[in-house]
Amino acid sequence: MEPIGIVERLGRWASGRGALYLLLAARIRALIDDGELPPGTPLPPDRQLAAALAVGRSTVVAAYDLLVAEGRIVRRQGSGTRVAGPAAGASRPTTEAPGFLHLLEPRDGVLMMACAAPDAPPPALVAAYASSLDELAAITGDIGYHPSGHPSLRRALAARYEQRGLPTTPDQILVTTGGQQALTLLARALVRPGDRVLVQTPTYFGALEAFREESAVLRPLPVDLRGFASAVRTHDPALAYVISTFHNPTGAVLPPGERRRVARTGVPLIDDEALADLGFPGQQAPPPLAVHDDRVITIGSLSKLVWGGLRVGWVRAPAPLIARLARMRTVADLGGNIPAQLAAAHLLPRLAPELERSARLRQERHDHLRAALARHLPTWDAPAVQGGQTLWVRLPHGDARSFAQQALRHGVAVLPGPGLDATGGSDEHLRIHFLAPPEELSEAVRRLAVAWGEYEPRSAVYPPAMAV
Repeated sequence: MEPIGIVERLGRWASGRGALYLLLAARIRALIDDGELPPGTPLPPDRQLAAALAVGRSTVVAAYDLLVAEGRIVRRQGSGTRVAGPAAGASRPTTEAPGFLHLLEPRDGVLMMACAAPDAPPPALVAAYASSLDELAAITGDIGYHPSGHPSLRRALAARYEQRGLPTTPDQILVTTGGQQALTLLARALVRPGDRVLVQTPTYFGALEAFREESAVLRPLPVDLRGFASAVRTHDPALAYVISTFHNPTGAVLPPGERRRVARTGVPLIDDEALADLGFPGQQAPPPLAVHDDRVITIGSLSKLVWGGLRVGWVRAPAPLIARLARMRTVADLGGNIPAQLAAAHLLPRLAPELERSARLRQERHDHLRAALARHLPTWDAPAVQGGQTLWVRLPHGDARSFAQQALRHGVAVLPGPGLDATGGSDEHLRIHFLAPPEELSEAVRRLAVAWGEYEPRSAVYPPAMAV
């Protein structure tokens, strides 16, 4: 391909943030994945493309080297640089996160201890839908597209933050299709290829996927955020993502002093509060980090509090950012499900009894799971938590990824630690939720114990990388 031809296709490739070679590689990658540069297409030599783009040759070389490492292009002496793939007819790459794959590829007879969410809509949600029917029937002069969210739900969410000590107006609220869409929109709005993003290690795998989709460079921090201010100075991040209350997966809660320090660092900060209302009896959620600095971005969701099928989440942030996200949301889907939002608006002021019921139930099941693990797998370390939905279990030896495959063969799905770790570490950990009924938790532990009995001799003989 002539340099002028690819220059036209590249368009405004350098208009984003980040190193030029990363921006160039990202645009060529997109052209390849979209099929605009089919397999076998020749690419211009380094010097010619650099001259056509008015950049240094090192920029083109670095971009090409990155694409070679990814397998997108091949470079051979004498035959130049050509597109390697994807192969004709192949679809664009999708998620490989085990937590998402368990949803995409469910298996009959497998106990799903990987994805944590209530397994049925509670009566309170059914009642909220019934209560909202008259309001739905009375709608006139409204075509139903509300990219920012229905006004009644935005008002209800603002009122809920007011009750928690965080003054909020409806124009600071964007309603989303669950917390995952909130993360995806924020990643697209705030992260450019090569930007550094600070994340706890481990953390929620869906956040890691959202940031990686934007080609972010993830920089890990411990769950307690020790060294946060130093990391901000060292890495100059575009964004930081934290779960400050009932952390996923460890259940940790950031103490008050650290909450203030983190919030006031000045770096753009996402505080994921999807689990903040999931304390056990007597465990009240602390105020959002945004009480210490109103610029902090807060994510919430009803998926973990009520039911995942409701698909209602939100972002609370400064009004200008909310307006920007709403414009992005308009392009994506024009707005969410209005009947669901009306029901959520009815439910929110009446949520306290449901949360109290959930707290008692989750504590009972947490205790049941830990007792079963202690009885059948006494060498595993499963520390107690004060809220949330999951245990962060440490294996005495072996490799969590290979053991998770062994467990799956015995009909139980758990999340291996590396999928929740930006560094690919946490090899010795599993995430197991405790939301299932006691008899199902007992059966899951029984199957895990059988799987461990078969796996343990192998892990003692072979190094972790070889364990199967």
